[in-house]
Amino acid sequence: MSVTVMIPTALRAYADGTDTVEMEGSNVGQVLDQLAENYPKLRPHLFSDNGELRNFVNVFVNEENIRDQQQRDTKIKDGDELAIVPAVAGGAPTDTTEASLSNEEVQRYSRHLILPEVGMTGQKKLKGASILLIGTGGLGAPLGMYLAAAGIGRLGLVDFDVVDHSNLHRQVIHGTASVGKPKIVSAKERINDINPNVKLDMFEEPFTSANAAGIADNYDIIIDGTDNFPTRYLANDISVLQGKPNVYGAIFRFDGQASVFNYDGGPCYRCLYPEPPDPGLVPSCAEGGVLGVLPGIVGLIQATEAIKIILGKGDTLSGRLLMFDALAMKFREMKIRRDPACPICGDNPTIKELIDYQEFCGMPQEEKSVEKEAALAKQSDWDITPQDLKKLKDANEEFILVDVREPHEFEICHLDGKLIPLGQLNQHLDELPKDAHIVVHCRSGGRSAKAVTAMRNAGYENTWNVAGGILAWADHVDPSVPKY
Repeated sequence: MSVTVMIPTALRAYADGTDTVEMEGSNVGQVLDQLAENYPKLRPHLFSDNGELRNFVNVFVNEENIRDQQQRDTKIKDGDELAIVPAVAGGAPTDTTEASLSNEEVQRYSRHLILPEVGMTGQKKLKGASILLIGTGGLGAPLGMYLAAAGIGRLGLVDFDVVDHSNLHRQVIHGTASVGKPKIVSAKERINDINPNVKLDMFEEPFTSANAAGIADNYDIIIDGTDNFPTRYLANDISVLQGKPNVYGAIFRFDGQASVFNYDGGPCYRCLYPEPPDPGLVPSCAEGGVLGVLPGIVGLIQATEAIKIILGKGDTLSGRLLMFDALAMKFREMKIRRDPACPICGDNPTIKELIDYQEFCGMPQEEKSVEKEAALAKQSDWDITPQDLKKLKDANEEFILVDVREPHEFEICHLDGKLIPLGQLNQHLDELPKDAHIVVHCRSGGRSAKAVTAMRNAGYENTWNVAGGILAWADHVDPSVPKY
């Protein structure tokens, strides 16, 4: 049987860049085995060490999720389409018909009011509704602006990051004048300008197990605008525990996902992805990049779903995963079902309170702080600081500098060194003498740390990692080097 396998953007680098491939097999297991055999780099992203399909990877056959079946034994026929979908980082709103609209608000929302599906009754519901928006970055930017413009009466904003130049190509709620400001302050200024009628609650702090219940308790809907797995699972779990809809969105490179979880008897995020990927297995937008307009598209889909939930109109994405490919300009839809065995929303839930999500996702506490401070302190015995690297260069020490970033990153900025992308390191190790003094760097230190670990395990005992990468070099040694 010939089957078309759709490979998502996040995994294409491990499949020679291909997006679709024809495979032979009579069931899903045979097709996946052949796929892993043809593209060995894909195997660890699809299968665990014991050969089972990873819990953060879903397989759809003709847009039907087969996780709740015996996946490997699922029969397929000629012409079927098999899609691989990996993870990429309640309650009905209260009746708000008693809210009133001022003359200014009637004029402001007039194009809503003449829609029969909205009208005065619907606009009053929007004014009486409350939404918790976790994150004011890529997804949070369009969400915050359009929800405010639509007349949502109360918005809670959660963020503790500051505006950086690298945010501006996609986080359109912020401007050049806001660089260096807390994102939550910049977002508040823009939202107040768009619609001063909106009540804003500001939570300039991380969203954690300790504060999530207290923050989320006062809102009808939770919107997930996060960029990391611990917060994503936390947002899901608090929405289930408090019985509130969770409007989900995710972006990576040119691909986007959107859905509505824990609504109208539908599934939650854990039904789709029971477990997170291993730390570092799925690259962040900082490592993989993201098309600037993509979060606008996905964020507006999320905003639309939230408004529909409040109005009680239309068909939401509950039970459906909407996937968007910007390069192909195509939307695809996959069916997802509530898992009766789900540990939090299933028939016999085992998760009845919030857990340690950093530990659950296998990540250290304060991950962002570690990255930002990597240039100031050595994180392992194999790290050197950018200042140490400068001393080596100034002293004309004999060493080999290896850059494990991608070629397109090398074009942005580089030091004098040998480019060997991390994914190609094993094939090029024989180009490096084992007795050489080798220093490895990347963008911010994560990929180079992996490279150094692999090289030391392979017998390269005098190999060192530049903590903080080329970003730290720009901060502490040469500010003329552009940061990205």
